Amino acid sequence: MPDLDVQHVAKSYPTATDPLVVLRDVSFGLSVGENLAILGPSGCGKSTLLHILGALDKPTSGKVSLKGQDPFTLSEKDLAHFRNREIGFVFQDHYLLPQLTVIENLLLPLLAFGTVTDAARERAKMLLDRVGLAARAGHLPSELSGGERGRAAIARALIAKPSLILADEPTGNLDRTTAKSISQLLLDMQRDEGAMLITVTHSLDLAALMQRRVELDNGALKNA
Repeated sequence: MPDLDVQHVAKSYPTATDPLVVLRDVSFGLSVGENLAILGPSGCGKSTLLHILGALDKPTSGKVSLKGQDPFTLSEKDLAHFRNREIGFVFQDHYLLPQLTVIENLLLPLLAFGTVTDAARERAKMLLDRVGLAARAGHLPSELSGGERGRAAIARALIAKPSLILADEPTGNLDRTTAKSISQLLLDMQRDEGAMLITVTHSLDLAALMQRRVELDNGALKNA
C-alpha cells in the first residue's frame, strides 16, 4: 500500500438542479520520497483535490489514507493534530502573519502541540539557514521580497517534519527567475526531508521538474 493512497475520490456540491460535479473517481498513490504535479486549467478542481488531500475538505465519496490513517474518521481535535503533524502547506499567497517575525511564523504551527521547545527553535533556525533566510529571522514579512516570502513559506511547511507537502501554485506570483529558484528549493527540501510532495500548478516549468505529472480533466485524472 502506498504511503498516500487515494481511492475513487469524488466531490460534488448540491445546486438547485443537478449536483455540480468537481471531482470524479480520482485514484492514485504516492510513496515517501516521490513527488507529483497536478496540471489543469483554472476551475478544473485542482485546489479542491488539494484541500481534500490536506484534510481541509471532505470528499463526497471515496477514501484518502495517509500512512495508513483515514483522516476523515478522526474527531475534529484529532484531525487538527494529524493535519499539523503530517501535512505541510505551501500556498501561492504564503499567508505569513504580518505582525510576526519570520521565525515566529515558522514556529506558529507548533503551538498546536503546546509549548515550543528549544529543539523546535533550533530546527526553525536550521530550516531558515537551509532556505537562505538566516539573516532574516527577525524581520517581518513586509520586509521580505516575494521570493523570500516563498522561501519562508517552504520552511514553515516543513517545521513539523510532515510526511506530505502540498503546494498550491507555489510560484504563481513570482517572476520566472525567482520561480525557478523556488521550484528547485522546494524539490531539494522535499528530498532532504524524505517527504512526499504534490503541487498543483499552471507552470509547465515547475511540472517538468517533478517525477510524475497528471492532468485534471473534467474532474478526472489522466497522464500529462
